[in-house]
Amino acid sequence: MLISSPANERLKHARRVRDGLEREEIFVEGERLVGECIASEIELIAGFHIPTPRNLTRSLIAQLRRRNCPLFETTPEALATVGDTVTPSGIIILARRPQHTLGDDATLLAGLEEVQDPGNLGTIVRTAEASGVSAMITTRGTVDTYSPKALRSAMGSAFRLPVIGGLRIDQVVDICHSRGLKILATTSQGGIEYTDYDWCTPSVVFFGNEARGISDELTAASDHKIQISVASTVESLNVGAAAAVVLFEAKRQRDQQSRKRSKPKHN
Repeated sequence: MLISSPANERLKHARRVRDGLEREEIFVEGERLVGECIASEIELIAGFHIPTPRNLTRSLIAQLRRRNCPLFETTPEALATVGDTVTPSGIIILARRPQHTLGDDATLLAGLEEVQDPGNLGTIVRTAEASGVSAMITTRGTVDTYSPKALRSAMGSAFRLPVIGGLRIDQVVDICHSRGLKILATTSQGGIEYTDYDWCTPSVVFFGNEARGISDELTAASDHKIQISVASTVESLNVGAAAAVVLFEAKRQRDQQSRKRSKPKHN
């Protein structure tokens, strides 16, 4: 059956998922993200595609069929009423929202407190995966990791990196301290220079709201404050830039320690 009406109930449901009104599901649009979602083996709920798809979309449709995902041909005009991008690619899927817990081997985590911009959040998720972070924690008030814009900015990383979201500060403290993780709060001044901290110590480093930074509550609950010294003419870095600087320093130190451990000993 070809869906041609924007008033179709399946399309109405897809728009609710897109707008964050169906909290158990996520909205995935575009060939690249759909491919990443399929590869992650997240549970698939439904797919929508135009009747004359491109070759790559045809390949994705075949993969979706192998995953037994219900598929619905939809006219380009009707599908455009669901899409979240300026230039629709002709394929959209709905999937089950991932649910994660921290593994016992989580020794370096990134945390976000009330980060509001989905582009910033997605960029940090991608940076976190690239720098070897085990998982991410977000507090209440942080934008949804699985919102369409955040997913696009993360470019697939959100399907692979575990994200535990919507926590209160006291829950953050309980989880981290029960696992022997030091809580680090980034700050513009008065902290340990980020290059001087021992990133081989099991830690979770928090980056704060774009305007306010880390809250007094989280700062008070932290074990250390971490700062990035910048030129006096600059007040602070964008939260995405700060995360990249800090997390790749952590990766450098941890890689260096790993090389030392693996270096052969000579008699």
